[in-house]
Amino acid sequence: MDDIWDMQLLRDTYLEIDLDQLAKNVDTIRRHIGEHVALCAVIKANGYGMGAVDIASTLIESGAAYLAVANLPEAMELRKKDSSWPIWVMGHTPDRYLKVAVENNIALTVFTVAQAEMIQEIAFLTGKIHPIQIKVDTGFNRLGFKTSKEDIDAISSLFEFKSIEIVGVFSHLALASYEEDLNQLKRLLDLKSILDNCDEKKTVKYHICDSISGIAYPDFRLDMVRIGAALFGAKSYRYPDFQIETISKFKTRISHLKTIESGEGVSYDYKWRADKKSLIATLPFGYADGYPRNMTGQGEVVIEGKRFPIIGVICMDQCMVDVTELEDPHVGQEVTIFGPDAISIDELSQKSGTNKNEILTRMMQRVPRLYMKNGSIDHIRNDLL
Repeated sequence: MDDIWDMQLLRDTYLEIDLDQLAKNVDTIRRHIGEHVALCAVIKANGYGMGAVDIASTLIESGAAYLAVANLPEAMELRKKDSSWPIWVMGHTPDRYLKVAVENNIALTVFTVAQAEMIQEIAFLTGKIHPIQIKVDTGFNRLGFKTSKEDIDAISSLFEFKSIEIVGVFSHLALASYEEDLNQLKRLLDLKSILDNCDEKKTVKYHICDSISGIAYPDFRLDMVRIGAALFGAKSYRYPDFQIETISKFKTRISHLKTIESGEGVSYDYKWRADKKSLIATLPFGYADGYPRNMTGQGEVVIEGKRFPIIGVICMDQCMVDVTELEDPHVGQEVTIFGPDAISIDELSQKSGTNKNEILTRMMQRVPRLYMKNGSIDHIRNDLL
């Protein structure tokens, strides 16, 4: 690595992100869902840890119709980067912040008439027609209008608002079973058959699919699918052979080597003791970087293509690895914590008792992101500098 890039890291632990693989994943997904189905790229939680601002251009250039986030601050981070990107807040936006969203052309999720009226008034006063997506609760029981006659009448009334453009009507699957998912889809389609009478220009996009259902359920795709984790190569057991690949590698380097004698302990509480003379490598990453602390006793890293066990309790900023069997170990030697051809995110999530999304999104701000494009470093983001 050139010194000019190295000085933007200022530490040996970093997340390497392959923008070319991200573009390939988007292309694979788009071809799979079909040319008439729009792809909404979900990049909430800092783009699942990948860095929302830094991956957004690749997603738009690859054909994403929307950049979807969870809340207004995430949307504003993107808007500051580019005034033209189609950005949508999927979650609730408190009333007092609606003006900010309208002024910055950020599509909002609406599930009450009262909030729609406020957006209508703000948009009218600023001379705009503001885009909204109507959230419908078909059984997830989180946010959204229900599908009662009263709520259907309420939704229908929103089509009369002159300063609002309804660009989408959507719901979210519980993924409890195919049969229950199908019941949710039918509720949305029943609603669509009623709302079609209100949508004179037939421009509203209906959607209910996330990554899992969008890839696995062809008949559920409707007008758009919302793809999050799959963009970054996270696969579901429903499609283990789907041709997407992980775009990130979590890397570090050996910071110290020491030989310990049989019976000596390592880290807090001496939960691990050497059963023979051993060589121990200290690595400069820990649970404050996003690595699960409960991987103590089962975590591994890859060095020179071989696995080595993390030993002792994982510390906040460091952990130790038994490298007794490593040929020619040395300080500064590269270590892969997870990534393609190493420890998979799937394996890490299963061992730590969580899901792949949490593993990705828990990557902390203090971990620099290094972005690769066309086989070389494109740029580095270090939010602490």
